[in-house]
Amino acid sequence: MNLFDWNPVMFAHPWVLLLLLLVPLVALLEGRRGAAPAVIYSSLQAMIKLGKLRRSRIGGWLTSLLLLALALLIVALAQPRLGQTFKTVQASGIDIMLALDVSGSMIAEDFTIGGEPASRVEIIKQVTEKFIKDRPNDRIGMMAFASRPYLVSPLTLDHDWLLRNLERVTLGQVEDGTAIGSAIASCTNRLIERKDSKSRMVVLLTDGESNMGKISPLTAADAAKAVGVKVYTIGAGTRGYAPIPVRDPFGRKVYQRMKVDVDEDTLKKIADTTGAKFFRATDTEGLEKIYHEIDALEKSTVEMKQYTQYQELFPWLIGAALGLLAVQTLLAQTVGSRLP
Repeated sequence: MNLFDWNPVMFAHPWVLLLLLLVPLVALLEGRRGAAPAVIYSSLQAMIKLGKLRRSRIGGWLTSLLLLALALLIVALAQPRLGQTFKTVQASGIDIMLALDVSGSMIAEDFTIGGEPASRVEIIKQVTEKFIKDRPNDRIGMMAFASRPYLVSPLTLDHDWLLRNLERVTLGQVEDGTAIGSAIASCTNRLIERKDSKSRMVVLLTDGESNMGKISPLTAADAAKAVGVKVYTIGAGTRGYAPIPVRDPFGRKVYQRMKVDVDEDTLKKIADTTGAKFFRATDTEGLEKIYHEIDALEKSTVEMKQYTQYQELFPWLIGAALGLLAVQTLLAQTVGSRLP
């Protein structure tokens, strides 16, 4: 993956910029000295009577042009340059498929965001987003599932595009249900399509037990193990009963208590079979720690090459300074040469 960044303007010889302190000093001395007299008189009393004294504006402009040209030449000597840094990042070789449960029970609000109740699907999307951002060099894909799995994103290094697809994950896209085995099988098929992977893994999050699909979870786990795919499993939600938001006859939001059944035994067996781990998340903080632990478990060295290409700016400054000097000379030989 190739990346590039524009760097701020830099100077090859920044100490030369100290000479800019001479510019206001020259301006001060020039102002005190004044312009050279065009005509010399032994006494100016007779000239005073001829009219009012007027200050020459053109002389001030000529001096300003010279000082500006001097400043540009000093900056040019400092050799300003605009750098463009190119980075070549080699993918880590770890391919990850995220399998997110979007069954109807994911509407339960037993998690919190900022101290406020939040549904399971909301918090899962938030934590998943952070997990994706923490692994910029991995190919990551996403599968959502209810009664059947559907592809949210294939494996990709374009994580901005992946996150945009994550935002569109909602409940009700497919019929309700929980097809854990089918989700694992679909993720495994996506992972084995790439032959250059060093490591393949599935992170499956669910809040229920498998009750749909043609493939049993343990059969799918055996198939994943056969092709070297690890399946990390996360059981999400409180134990016992969870608050489910509903609308009363007046349209107000109220909560009903619904029993939660997470099949922890099956999820543990899936993880153990594939050489991974099972986690249980009952609150927001716990879920964040789980994703962080998985992130720490599956890491790989990433090769990065970097070089900077510079665009020199001093020729433009020298050209501008010479242009100002040409304008100053032209004015000095024309309107600036007239006597007041």
